[in-house]
Amino acid sequence: MIYDIRHVTTYEYGSTVTYSHCSLRLLPNDSPGQKVLSSELSIDPAPAQITERTCFFGNRVSALTITTAHRELIVEVRTAIDVDRPRPPLAAATEAYDVVREQAFDTVSIDKDSPAHFLHPSRFAPRFQPAADYARASFSRGRPILEGAIELMQRIKADFKYDTKATVVSTPISEAFEKRRGVCQDFAHIMIAGLRGLGLPAAYVSGYIRTIPAPGKKRLEGADAMHAWVEVWCGEDCGWVGLDPTNNMMIGNDHIILAKGRDYADISPVAGIILGSREQDVDVQVDVVPREPAAA
Repeated sequence: MIYDIRHVTTYEYGSTVTYSHCSLRLLPNDSPGQKVLSSELSIDPAPAQITERTCFFGNRVSALTITTAHRELIVEVRTAIDVDRPRPPLAAATEAYDVVREQAFDTVSIDKDSPAHFLHPSRFAPRFQPAADYARASFSRGRPILEGAIELMQRIKADFKYDTKATVVSTPISEAFEKRRGVCQDFAHIMIAGLRGLGLPAAYVSGYIRTIPAPGKKRLEGADAMHAWVEVWCGEDCGWVGLDPTNNMMIGNDHIILAKGRDYADISPVAGIILGSREQDVDVQVDVVPREPAAA
């Protein structure tokens, strides 16, 4: 499936901003199951300087400096991407979770995809015993790791309510866990903290998911949004497998990967500093549109 993606972030400031320096992680990379056909970043006002690098985890990072005085900043990304993911492994055929745990701790690789980087607490997925205890209920001794991870995903979907007003970006997982409410970022961090609490490698993934309208309903432009989910390392043979606890589904061709890291701090879409204003309003519009098949 080929998707055309338009992602527009608009910042409106309470007073004039005289200087802005930002790091953007909004341009996807080729990765197993997806190929970037084109990607274009547009900034208004135009930056005085812009550079691009690749971070340790393989994500594209655009660094820009704006010296033009402004009250509004518009960041627009247009991407065309071809997604064709292989089928995930059979859950029952994956290694027992305790075997995978030993493999992860025994690994000698320090490659960007090594499970070693995703075993330990991080800023947004700290050591949190209640999450580990919650996850443990899905991992009876000798259970295949993917079976346990899928059950954990299903329980999060059943036990937690999606509520955009319950949390903000900085809300700790302890609060979201106690409320049993939050958004995709919260559910991903809770699942990651639970898995890592059992010694299992888990990564945070940001990207997009296609919004499929109800039968007979027209798709609404701007209805899509940035999304977050989890990748679980399922052993040396199976590698990383994506799970979406917000929607209780395995990652397939409706998911487009933008960036991967230990948690949100590693892949924040926009981060930086501004001089001249303490107040800002942010509006994000995302459209993920599948291309119609070519006529025969």
